[in-house]
Amino acid sequence: MSSMNKEIKKLAIVRLSALGDIVNSAIVVQFIRQKYPNAVIDWVTEEMFSDAVSLLEDVQHVHTINLKQLKKEKSFKLLQQNISKLRALGEYDIIIDMQGLIKSAIVARLIGKNTHGFDKDSTRESLAALFYKTTSHIAYSENVVKRNCFVVADALDFTITDAMILNKKPLFQVTKEYQLRSEKKNIAFVVGASWKSKIYPKEELVKICNALQEQAFIIWGSESEKADAAWICEHSEYAALAPAMNLSELIAFISHLDLLIGNDTGPTHIAWAQNIPSITLLGPTNRRMLYETQKNVAIESPSTVNIMKIDKNDFSIKDIPYEKILKEARELLK
Repeated sequence: MSSMNKEIKKLAIVRLSALGDIVNSAIVVQFIRQKYPNAVIDWVTEEMFSDAVSLLEDVQHVHTINLKQLKKEKSFKLLQQNISKLRALGEYDIIIDMQGLIKSAIVARLIGKNTHGFDKDSTRESLAALFYKTTSHIAYSENVVKRNCFVVADALDFTITDAMILNKKPLFQVTKEYQLRSEKKNIAFVVGASWKSKIYPKEELVKICNALQEQAFIIWGSESEKADAAWICEHSEYAALAPAMNLSELIAFISHLDLLIGNDTGPTHIAWAQNIPSITLLGPTNRRMLYETQKNVAIESPSTVNIMKIDKNDFSIKDIPYEKILKEARELLK
């Protein structure tokens, strides 16, 4: 636990990737601003996620690194450039690593000495704790949003309650208006995910589209996902292909919906972030990945999940009956 009691004037958050994790981390910013209204809040992230982080109203500066490029090119010069960039950010009262991995802990330590993160028993990569000046303890099995809130609140000497989380403001600023249909409910389906075992069958999504008979948009993010989305549109007169979108456009689009149904992936979590009703479908992962509310619910497959050793070959998500999703969707659309 942090022993820091002084006024915080400048702090940095380290959360490099992935999109869903960044979305579930972003909630802390508004609470930091409430506690320290005059503090400068900076965020360090992977370059590809900077558009999303830039939409956090209370983040002053977004600093980027490109670890993916570094890993791909294995360039010593590029490594030096990244290290120099981090060391040139200046002095911070505290640097909070919300990721808890060795790579994020090293990034935090390169920025400065006043680092805070999860202790060795609170993360999958226990060696990360060696790079922190102070640490917090919370079970790794705890809900991800609660973990994020706890490590930040503990570092900054305040409390984030369940009531605060439930009454959060939308996390991201909306930069674009979308004119969606007004005579029907506007629903989106997220067809992709980082692992194939996280993906709900497209054949079952067609059944949901045809049963709801509302305006369904199919969100895609790659050519293979676009092909699946197009297949759904071919088999349901109620489905339409969502436009190609960058991150800021995607956030704006989701912010205009009546309901989003999707796999455990970044775009699905954006609905929760923006206070849009959502259904998150879980197979190889579990409810830990979503902070459930009255309008943001999870439906799990029948499998037993070991969160410390996730089975990427667990395809049990296909065993979730589409009727169960349909029933939940109708309740949320009321």
